[in-house]
Amino acid sequence: MPMIEAVCTITAKGQTTVPKAIRQALGVSYGGRIIFRVEGDTVSLHAAPEPEADPALAPFLALLERDIASAPERLAALAPALVERMAAATEGVTVDPETPIEGDVAL
Repeated sequence: MPMIEAVCTITAKGQTTVPKAIRQALGVSYGGRIIFRVEGDTVSLHAAPEPEADPALAPFLALLERDIASAPERLAALAPALVERMAAATEGVTVDPETPIEGDVAL
C-alpha cells in the first residue's frame, strides 16, 4: 500500500475527523471502529475487527417471530398507565442508540 498522509485538527472536546483517504485505505465507513496504538513515540491507526454477533440474539428473535406469527391475537397494547409512567420517567432524556455502552453490562 502506498504511503498516505493526512492532517486533521483536534477539537476542544478531543475529537477529530479521520480524513476520507485514511478511512478508505482502512476500509472503514460510517459506524466503523478504529484502533489507535501507541508504541514509544509512534501512533498507528488500524481498522478494528467487527464485534462478534451475540449468539443468543438471533435465536431469541426467531422465537419471538414464530410466536407472533402463530398467535398474533396474543399481542396486546401496553396499559395506558404504564405508557404514562414510561413517558414521565424518560421526559427530557436524549438517547443515541449508536453510542456504545461503556463498562460491563449485567442482564
